[in-house]
Amino acid sequence: MSGTAVRPRSLWRNRDFAALWGGQVVSALGAQSSQTAMPLLVLASGGSPGDAGVVAAAGTLPHLVAQLPAGALVDRWDRRRILLVSEIVAGLVLATVPVAVWSGAVTVAHLAAVAFAQGLCFVFFGLAEHAALPHIVPAEQLPTAVAHNEARGRGAALAGRPLGGALFGLGPAVPFLADVVSYAVASAGLLFLRGELRGRSSAPSRSGKSASRVPGWRSTTEGLRWIWRHPLIRAAVLLVAVSNMVFQALGLVIVVLAREEGASAADIGVMLGVYSGGGLLGALAAARLHRYFSPRSVILGVHWIWAGLLPLFLFTAHPLVIGAIGAATAFVGPLWNVVIGSYTTILVPDELRGRVGSAAMTLSWGVMPVASLGAGRLLTHVGAADTLAVLVAVTLAAAVAATASPAVRRAPPLPTAGRGSRRTRA
Repeated sequence: MSGTAVRPRSLWRNRDFAALWGGQVVSALGAQSSQTAMPLLVLASGGSPGDAGVVAAAGTLPHLVAQLPAGALVDRWDRRRILLVSEIVAGLVLATVPVAVWSGAVTVAHLAAVAFAQGLCFVFFGLAEHAALPHIVPAEQLPTAVAHNEARGRGAALAGRPLGGALFGLGPAVPFLADVVSYAVASAGLLFLRGELRGRSSAPSRSGKSASRVPGWRSTTEGLRWIWRHPLIRAAVLLVAVSNMVFQALGLVIVVLAREEGASAADIGVMLGVYSGGGLLGALAAARLHRYFSPRSVILGVHWIWAGLLPLFLFTAHPLVIGAIGAATAFVGPLWNVVIGSYTTILVPDELRGRVGSAAMTLSWGVMPVASLGAGRLLTHVGAADTLAVLVAVTLAAAVAATASPAVRRAPPLPTAGRGSRRTRA
């Protein structure tokens, strides 16, 4: 008999996915608002661009120092509980910022400590969500779910960044209060999650031992060894590290550049919102286009597009033009995240997802504190234009390295679990 199409149930009819996704829309919106306001608060309190770099570095430092042990814990602990506790703790910590604003006791040290604590909660939440997602959605819908999560973050950035600038204009404490409320809403959404999200800690590892019986350090570093054994994943993670370093620094550079040209907090919020709009459009496009692109074409194409776009920042200081160039760079990023992220998730065994995810995040996001500190020092000593020139040179070098990599040139197609399963024979 002829084949009949089997259409999977819509993700929006999946109660667990809808509850998690909806709560995180609110949380991400609040987080983007407060993150936009944080450097503005530093500068408004008499701090320098270097101080803003220190606070930004503190927020990303957990990606370097906490990812590996967090991954091992995510594979052992109740992932639902990790998600909930991470949201609650982050909200309570952030609540100290408006208190400091009202009491006139804002300090760089306090803001750095808050940023570090929030970054730590973000590490645990992100790893737990990544590891739990295959338990929430079927394998054939995993790339679509990743694309929806990408759109969630990009959409929150689009709305949250201008919102953060506008709320800061109403009062320095307002965007942080709004983020505290968003954490409370997201925590309530997590209470609706059902099903088993716990990792299979009793599953045997490559050594033949269960994950819970592998010695602590060996269990922690097992994700690094898995990545090292897969050349394409290894190359992709290292390339992501370079791009994350560039774009983490770029975020601070364009804020300082716009400030030097007299842009207001609202202007900067709009600039960052336009920047984020490109990412949202890219995420929506990636949800449909990911199946047409191989890992090789994505890795090479994205890096050469970035290498062509970043030099354009050198020729303007107008906030809207900066935002438009940024939107073009952000448009292609989601396709990378969906294709390479799905590729990795499908390949990694469930009992290793937390540790492999933490290893990848350590390598690719651990550079962010260095990028923030380096950008702050370069801005202080050589100015925004020369700092941009350094970022352009690094981006070009990454594109050349990607092209020269044998692992990238010989990359196999995406092993989508749902491929070939859309039709059944009677």
